[in-house]
Amino acid sequence: MIARAPARASAGERDRLARDFVRLCEIESPSLREGAAAQDVTAELRAAGLDVEEDGSAAAVGSDSGNLLARIPAPAGAPTVLLCAHLDTVPLAAPVQVDYEAGVFSNRNEAILGADNKAAVAVLLGVARRLAGGGAPVGLELLFTTAEELALRGVKEVDRAGLRSDFGFVFDHASPIGELIVAAPTYYRLEARFRGAAAHAGIRPEAGRSAIAAAARALGAMALGRVDSDTTANAGVIEGGCAANVVPEHCRVELEARSLDDERADALIVDMVDTCSAAASDGECDVETVVEQLFRAYRLPRTAAPVRAAAEALEEVGIEPSYVATGGGSDAAALISAGLPVLNVANGTERNHQPDESVALEALETMLDLTLGIVDRSATV
Repeated sequence: MIARAPARASAGERDRLARDFVRLCEIESPSLREGAAAQDVTAELRAAGLDVEEDGSAAAVGSDSGNLLARIPAPAGAPTVLLCAHLDTVPLAAPVQVDYEAGVFSNRNEAILGADNKAAVAVLLGVARRLAGGGAPVGLELLFTTAEELALRGVKEVDRAGLRSDFGFVFDHASPIGELIVAAPTYYRLEARFRGAAAHAGIRPEAGRSAIAAAARALGAMALGRVDSDTTANAGVIEGGCAANVVPEHCRVELEARSLDDERADALIVDMVDTCSAAASDGECDVETVVEQLFRAYRLPRTAAPVRAAAEALEEVGIEPSYVATGGGSDAAALISAGLPVLNVANGTERNHQPDESVALEALETMLDLTLGIVDRSATV
C-alpha cells in the first residue's frame, strides 16, 4: 500500500453534514413519494455546480420522482466510480422531528428516523461539494435511487448502458462501520391464494371447506425461520375469511425465501409451493401460487476492486475491515446483476426500520471521511 495522508473532512464540512442529515430526515419520503427529497438533493447538487439528470423511471416504478444521477468528470486515465444511496424510507408511523442528545440523532416521535438511507445521502452530498470544483482523483457518478425498500424497484430501471462507472459502492447496510458486505442472498416472494367453499359454521360446517385451515396446514408443514446457516424463510402476511360464523372460502398468504446459495433458494421455494399444493388438496381446496424472484445472490472476492479500495480506506481511518454476508437486499444486488461490480458498505446506522432507529454524529463524520478515502483509493486499486 502506498503511504499517504488519509482524506479528512473539515470542521465546516462536518457541520454541513449534520445539517444536511437533519434536513433530509425531516423531508418525509416513503417509497413512491420521494419527490420532495429528490428536489432537495437536486438543488444541493446544482448549487455545488453539478448537472443532475432525472431518468424516466417514475411511471414504471409508480413514484413521483425518477432516479437522480450527477457526474464529476474523470481525470485522464482514471477510472469512473459509482456512489449510490436511496432516497426512500419505509412507511412512517409519525412525523420525523430529529432529536440530538449525547451525540446521537433519533426521532422525537415513535417512528423511524430515516437514517436508512439518508445518512448515506447526506454523506454523498458532502463528497459532491468537496470534489465538484476539481481535484477528484477519479470520475464519479452519484446515483440516488427511488423505491429501494420495494424490492429495489427504482434501481432496476437504471440503464446500465448509460453508466460510465468501472465499479462502485452502495452505502446501505445498518451495521457498524467496518463491515463490507461481500455476499447477499437470492430472494423469492411467494403469494398463495387458497380457495375453499363457504358455509354456515354452526349449521352446515360439513358443507364448507376452510381455506384458512388449508393455509394453516401448509404453514405448519413448512420450515420457517432460519432453515440453515445460509437460508431463511418467512410467512409475513395471512388474511382471509369474513366472519367467525362462516367457514372461510378465501385465504391469502405472503411468504418469502432467501439463501446465499442460489440452488438452495430455488429448491426451498419449490418445496414451499409443493407444500401449499399438498395442503390445499388435503383440505379439498384449490390454491393459486405466484412466485417472483426479486434479486439474485452474489458474492464478491476480496480481490475485487471495490473491496480492496474500501478495505484500504478503512485501514486509513483506523478501522479493521470485516467481510460479512447479509440476509438483506440492497441496490447492490440489482447493479451487480446488471454487470457493474459494486460493494455494499456498512454506514453505522442502528436499528433501521424500527421506531428507535438512530445514528451517532461520530458515525456520520466517520462515513464522510471513509467515503472520501474510498474515492481516493479507487484511483489506485
